[in-house]
Amino acid sequence: MRSAPTAPVRSTSSDAALLEVLRIEGTAGVGELAAALGVTATAVRQRLERLMKCGLVARSGGEKPVGRGRPAHRYGLTAEGLQSGGDNFRDLALVLWREIRGIDAADVRRGLLSRIGSAMAGAYRDRVVGTTPAARLERVAELLRERDLSCSVDSHEASGGLPVLTTYACPYPDLAEQDRGICAAERQMLEDLVGADVKLSECRLDGASCCRFTAVPQAVGEGSDGP
Repeated sequence: MRSAPTAPVRSTSSDAALLEVLRIEGTAGVGELAAALGVTATAVRQRLERLMKCGLVARSGGEKPVGRGRPAHRYGLTAEGLQSGGDNFRDLALVLWREIRGIDAADVRRGLLSRIGSAMAGAYRDRVVGTTPAARLERVAELLRERDLSCSVDSHEASGGLPVLTTYACPYPDLAEQDRGICAAERQMLEDLVGADVKLSECRLDGASCCRFTAVPQAVGEGSDGP
């Protein structure tokens, strides 16, 4: 009987204080962390085990036990753990997006949106493989699901059998609520990755229950750069 897949271990909000102590102190032992957080040593060890599985904390030392107690392990943040405290770019993204949309010259604004879409594609381009738009779109969906974005690829009835990427949650909800230009950038990203024209056939901003991006293979002889 095939066993169920193991769910990935994730840090929780209760771990934030522990990470902050390590961020300030550099390294600390279980006793020091327990005193700083006002919790038991057992609770600290449970959090540390979880954070080590997440790749945010590493353990060092421990070769020689202190008296009859446990080995004197020290704990510190990994490179990923150090980065975890500086990922709050929401406000900056909103400000930059407003500035882009505030550019009066329409051709400059469209050019920037296209470049943003292409730059977004750059984060995935080396990992998207496949010889058909459908195969490449399925690979894009796999990568999006790795980011906990619920999506699927199928041939929706309204598309006439063409491959459709359906997303059930917006990757950029704050930006999309202010301006749907982010939808154009996302469509450009998909075109770059899939190697085909992509149309936004349904959108949550229009009242649909999800967003659907339909891949349309280019006609024979048509250049990839377009007019």
